[in-house]
Amino acid sequence: MSNGSGMNMPMSNSSVKSMNMQMSFYWGKDVIVLFSGWPDSNPGMYVLALFFVLFLGAAIEMMTMLQAAVKPGTRPILGAFIQAGVYIVRTCFAYMVMLSVMSYNVGIFIAALAGHGTGFFVIKIRALSKETEQQYSSPDCIPPKI
Repeated sequence: MSNGSGMNMPMSNSSVKSMNMQMSFYWGKDVIVLFSGWPDSNPGMYVLALFFVLFLGAAIEMMTMLQAAVKPGTRPILGAFIQAGVYIVRTCFAYMVMLSVMSYNVGIFIAALAGHGTGFFVIKIRALSKETEQQYSSPDCIPPKI
């Protein structure tokens, strides 16, 4: 049975318990993120869940740089194992963020977007600073006066 804001689903054939699943975006701290009973309507745990999803989103973006972090001269098989391991962890984090967003909680959705945006910003600012450093480290280049 559905009540308009969610969908009641039986937990198992032998159980009469039901779980109300939200089927549209909503605000509020009453949400289940990844695990049953977490954050469990506790405001402190909800904030922790927001930061956890934000961290996962940022980590996913930052791990994209680890794909190219294998040093030249590393044995190809070792480099491939390192890259595959990073890829597996990154994909696992991405699925965890996806499942979190599927709670349809607006706060969790915003935390996921903020995490991805923060991670992307950190990666790009690092890349730009390295590029600028390399550009001005050449002997015949004079840095601009500010």
